[in-house]
Amino acid sequence: MSESRNALPHATPGLGEMYANYFLDYASYVILERAVPHLHDGLKPVQRRILHALRDLEDGRYNKVANVVGHTMKFHPHGDRSIGDALVQLGQKDLLIDTQGNWGNTLTGDGAAAPRYIEARLTKFALEVVFAPRVTRWALSYDGRNREPVTLPVKFPLVLAQGAEGIAVGLSCRILPHNFNELIDASIAALRNQPFELQPDFPTGGLCDASDYRDGTRGGRVRVRARIETERKRLRITEIPFGTTTGGIMDSIVTANEKGRIKVAKIEDNTAGNVEIIVHLLPGTDPETTRDALYAFTDCEVSIAPCAVVICDDKPRFLSISELVSQSAAHTRDILQAELEVRLEELSEKWHFASLEKIFIENRIYRDIEECETWEAVLDAIDKGLRPHTKDLKREVTTDDITRLTEIRIKRISKYDSFKADEDIRTLESGIAETSKNLRQLTRYAIRWFENLKKKYGSGRERRTELTGFDRVVASQVVVANESLCLDRSEGFAGYALKGADPVAKCSRLDDIIVVTRDGKLTVSRVQEKAFIGKNPAHIAVFKRDVPIVYSMIYRDGRDGPVYAKRFEVSGVTRDRTYELARGTPGTRVLYFAAHSSRRESDENLVRIVLKPALRLRLLEREFLFGELAVKGRSAKGNLVTKHAVDRVVRAASAKPDAADTEGATDAPQF
Repeated sequence: MSESRNALPHATPGLGEMYANYFLDYASYVILERAVPHLHDGLKPVQRRILHALRDLEDGRYNKVANVVGHTMKFHPHGDRSIGDALVQLGQKDLLIDTQGNWGNTLTGDGAAAPRYIEARLTKFALEVVFAPRVTRWALSYDGRNREPVTLPVKFPLVLAQGAEGIAVGLSCRILPHNFNELIDASIAALRNQPFELQPDFPTGGLCDASDYRDGTRGGRVRVRARIETERKRLRITEIPFGTTTGGIMDSIVTANEKGRIKVAKIEDNTAGNVEIIVHLLPGTDPETTRDALYAFTDCEVSIAPCAVVICDDKPRFLSISELVSQSAAHTRDILQAELEVRLEELSEKWHFASLEKIFIENRIYRDIEECETWEAVLDAIDKGLRPHTKDLKREVTTDDITRLTEIRIKRISKYDSFKADEDIRTLESGIAETSKNLRQLTRYAIRWFENLKKKYGSGRERRTELTGFDRVVASQVVVANESLCLDRSEGFAGYALKGADPVAKCSRLDDIIVVTRDGKLTVSRVQEKAFIGKNPAHIAVFKRDVPIVYSMIYRDGRDGPVYAKRFEVSGVTRDRTYELARGTPGTRVLYFAAHSSRRESDENLVRIVLKPALRLRLLEREFLFGELAVKGRSAKGNLVTKHAVDRVVRAASAKPDAADTEGATDAPQF
């Protein structure tokens, strides 16, 4: 038994290390092979294999999506459902895949038809921008039977045009889509080393406040709103925020209506090719206030946090949008250079063989092999006949070159046109000169390539999302006040669900209430159905933080202490925290409390203070005008009114009534 106890601690670390390695392997696989796009082509592995499969099947006609899914599984055993979903998402972005059939609706959230019913093929843009087999790095597929691209040679910032989103183990990626033409302009600016700035552009349109975008890095945030047109008796939603659907927006409006935060009569969804949601308003409802309430309480406004992360050198890297554009532009230039070098080599080879063919036919070297009896003799005869004429060639004549000359047919030799051959050679020389010039001026060539790309495919891809700044809607300011704040003085309860209690004011379920107790304590809290606040409070009302209120208060400090008066404003309070308005002495009593909507009304507030009879005290009443006091903070002690015992404080007959005074407790605390 003792031996087994000693062995257990040594076995445990090995087991933990094994599971730790398993976890790291799985996390790396999810990050590299599933969730995060690659820096060079902006594609996830399944997307890359789908495009490669479509290129394999490309013949100009549409292919059944089910056939594309099966062909993709030749390169990696992804599930057919995951391949189909990824293919539908690519097709809905309307950039790389030309679709036919019911591919769903991103506006309404409707799904696509089954893969056997819909068809797809590559767009002309994809064929021009995404593929270049001669400059592509290849790797064997999972079973070694096929080859697949390591990355596709994409000559465009594809990941920024389409956007990307994925969740891996301990890592998430969210790259927002940007405008096609603006990306090309930014790429050109990056090649010219000029400054540029990019903001998101969503296919669903809407309004976007990107003031805190932070170039798409972690910690940034953009707010997107639906485009809502206000009419007399209804609201019309014509564009929706990115990531939402018309069905989801309607559900959020219904939920907000059921919770009493907004009030609408009915909702209609007429969305087809374009968004159209009609919100019918109740009679007497202000359209602009309801519109702001939709932004505050429904999915008509969403907040999106970007996080640009891509795979580079087999590990994730967090980059800004500007860095992604600059790296993409540089990568595009490298691909164009590789394509030009391949083209230059091909043109040089064609020129070399055309020149050899011209020498071979015009100098009738083919006649020198008529008497040759062996293959070696044939090759030697041709080589000997070419030597006097090879001084203008750009490279040495090889055995393969001579072999190709022997494969020229007699029919071609008999119909050989020397003039046309010279024209073809001059055309090749012109192509070689142009390609060499482009290689020498590579950056200019890349800029012209981007400009031509914009000219060919930029039409119809104008910005859809309007960039604007807008203030955050304060929910408490736009919520419908359809509840009544009630007070049960005798039991000390307040709320909007009290039956038979005295009504205080109209409120909403998002409002705060301010309560001042008889012992001089102030509390601001969220209104509830029923909450205990204390019996017979000195003051209770709906509290609006942005509405200035001047409070007037007379209190007795302690059981037998002096009486003070103060005027103050309440600001910077924390919900559910208790504040002392008096000095906190036991036995403190609030004798008078009033709330005024303006300082002028507070200045005119006149009260009558009645003292208790005492020996040698002749004057038992006096008037007190609050306008003689300065307005201070809630923690101010106040001014001394009298050291004698006060019987009661009542409003003077000449004082004007204040609409902001509280219920009877305002001037009724009589003792």
